[in-house]
Amino acid sequence: MSSITATRSAATPLIALIICGCIIAAVTNGIRTSFGLLTLPMTSDLGLTREAWGMAMAIQNLAWGIAQPFAGGLADRYGTAKVIIGGLLIYAAGLALMVVSPTGSMLNLTAGVITGVGIATSSFSIVMIAFGRRVPQEKRSLVFGVATAASSFGQFAFAPIGQAFISNFGWQSALIYAAAILALVIPLTFALRGRTERAAGQADLKFMEALSRAWGFGSYRLLVVGFFVCGFHLAFVNVHMPAYLVQCGLSPEVGSWAIAVIGLFNIVGSLTAGYLGGRLPKQLLLASIYFSRAVAIGLFVLFPVTEISAYIFAAAMGLLWLSTVPLTAGLVTLFFGARYMGMLYGVAFFSHQLGSFVGVWLGGFVYDHTGSYSIVWYLGILLGLASAAIHLPIHELSAQSFQLRQASSS
Repeated sequence: MSSITATRSAATPLIALIICGCIIAAVTNGIRTSFGLLTLPMTSDLGLTREAWGMAMAIQNLAWGIAQPFAGGLADRYGTAKVIIGGLLIYAAGLALMVVSPTGSMLNLTAGVITGVGIATSSFSIVMIAFGRRVPQEKRSLVFGVATAASSFGQFAFAPIGQAFISNFGWQSALIYAAAILALVIPLTFALRGRTERAAGQADLKFMEALSRAWGFGSYRLLVVGFFVCGFHLAFVNVHMPAYLVQCGLSPEVGSWAIAVIGLFNIVGSLTAGYLGGRLPKQLLLASIYFSRAVAIGLFVLFPVTEISAYIFAAAMGLLWLSTVPLTAGLVTLFFGARYMGMLYGVAFFSHQLGSFVGVWLGGFVYDHTGSYSIVWYLGILLGLASAAIHLPIHELSAQSFQLRQASSS
């Protein structure tokens, strides 16, 4: 499973591949991270509880997570461009159908299932598969950081744009415009065409066989479990922080700019993590990120919330936001090689999205029953500390090399 293989997309210049992939990542993630701006207008217009809206967003994250391993497997086998085209169309359909979804149950289907599957099959996770098959192992963390930074730029750009569309045209029109933007980036998928080929003499493994071999490696299991916390943090903050800031007496514009600041600083955080991932132990960097998140959340809830403190917290979380992604993806490809990256990173990402589901749903549930988000903020601190501890025992070795070391020492 660790063999690095040839690719059918060698005709595409690497720079074109990276530019087009980064634009796709920016658009798909930028739209997704704007959903928190819809919390107040949609719950108000449709008469929904915060928990009902949170459930739709939680289902979206869960559907994304469930679909991600299969989307990655399809991209490994049939090519990234085909998968992304289908994903963009599904994503756009989900956004358009949200406009005609007046109830929580309908939103569970449109904003939840359909949009979640569309994100899974078109987001930066699929883009990174195309990058991973063209880049040597020692540079993969860096190029994964570039893809993650591009998606963060989308968050920075789309947050104020989305708020402006909602304020001036209404949330319905904002969703239609977002769907149209997704359709416009379909031609860029041409640069990402191709799939990873197996090495000579290497047989394709079935999904469950490849997963079984991977799950038998303890470091992979720890990585998957720790990624749950990343999803919890990101989804809760992204969906509920704009409303939380309004509850603290700040304007909706502060919430949108806080999300934008997260995206802006995550450009720096993702690139830095990608760069350091090629020079320092990735598992120690991940442990440091989760510990730092716990500290940032603790300081945010300890002091009174003001416009300045909101932006400082957003900047701190931005540096730590998706910086976990290039390191996690880098470890997956180090453990098992590029051949099954899409599927095995997708499994890790499923854990991430389980965390997202819990974070989004629990935020709405706790708010509706207590009138406050405090319990979830404190839980985020505890989970950050736990994830930091989980990453420390991970070995930065390929599964095959680790097994050989264990055999020689026994």
